[in-house]
Amino acid sequence: MMGSAQSPSLALTEGDLPTQQKYHGKRDELAYDPEAQEEVPLVPGLSKMDNALRWGFIKKVYGIMSAQLFLTALVAAVIMFNEPVQRFVMGSMAFQITCAVLPLVGLIPLFIYSRKHPHNLIILGLWTAAMSVGVGTACTLYEPFVVLEALALTASVTTSLTAYTFYAARKGQSFQKLGPMLFTCLWAFVAWSFLQIVFPMPPVGKTIFALLGAVLFSLYIIYDTEQLISRHDLDDYVIASLSLYLDIINLFLKLLQLLGNNRQ
Repeated sequence: MMGSAQSPSLALTEGDLPTQQKYHGKRDELAYDPEAQEEVPLVPGLSKMDNALRWGFIKKVYGIMSAQLFLTALVAAVIMFNEPVQRFVMGSMAFQITCAVLPLVGLIPLFIYSRKHPHNLIILGLWTAAMSVGVGTACTLYEPFVVLEALALTASVTTSLTAYTFYAARKGQSFQKLGPMLFTCLWAFVAWSFLQIVFPMPPVGKTIFALLGAVLFSLYIIYDTEQLISRHDLDDYVIASLSLYLDIINLFLKLLQLLGNNRQ
C-alpha cells in the first residue's frame, strides 16, 4: 500500500488557466456556477471562474474519499465485532491472500479507466472493498480501544495537515519539490517491508519503522493535498481520491502499529 507520488499535473498560471468553454459539457458534474464565484481563493492569481471550478473538483474528491473511508470503517467494524465473519476471515488463508493481491492488481484497471465514468467509480468501489478487508483484518490484531486511539489520532493529524496545506497554498507556498524525495523514500519503505518477512525486526525496530512510516505518509498527505489544490486535472477525481485515501489508510495502519507496540 502506498501513496501516489507521480500525479498528472495542471499548471495553474495566468497564461494557461482552463477556460469555461474548455470544460463545458466535458467535466462530470463540474459545471461552472456563477453563484460560487465568492469561494475562498485557493492559490494566488487564480480567476474567480477557475477558482469555482477547482473548488467543485475538491468537493467532489473529498466526497468520494469520504465514501471510501466510510466503507472501510464499516467493513472493518463488521470483521472486528462479528465473530462468524472474523473466524472466516482469519481462518481462510486463501481469502486473506486474495484480498491482499486484489488491491495491487486492481490498480491496473483503475488507472486505465480513471477518467471513464461510471466505470472508474465502480472499479474504485470494488477496489476499496478489497482494501477494507485487509484493514479490518489488521484491526483484529489489536484491542478495540487501541484501534479507536489510532482512528482519533489519524483524524486529528489529517485534519491539521490538510488545513495547513490549504493555508500554505493561499500564501503561494509549494510542496512540489517533495515529490521525488517522497517517491524514493516510499519505495525504500516498501522494499524494507518485504525484507521484514525474511528478516524480522525486534520490537524496538518495529516501533521505529512504524514511526518513520507515520511521518512518511503524513508528508504524503501534504503533498497530495497540494496536488489536489493546484496540480490535478479536473478529470482526475478518482486518482486524487485514491491518493489521499491511501495516504490516510497507511497513516492509520502505522499509527495503529505504533500504539499497539507501545501497549505491548
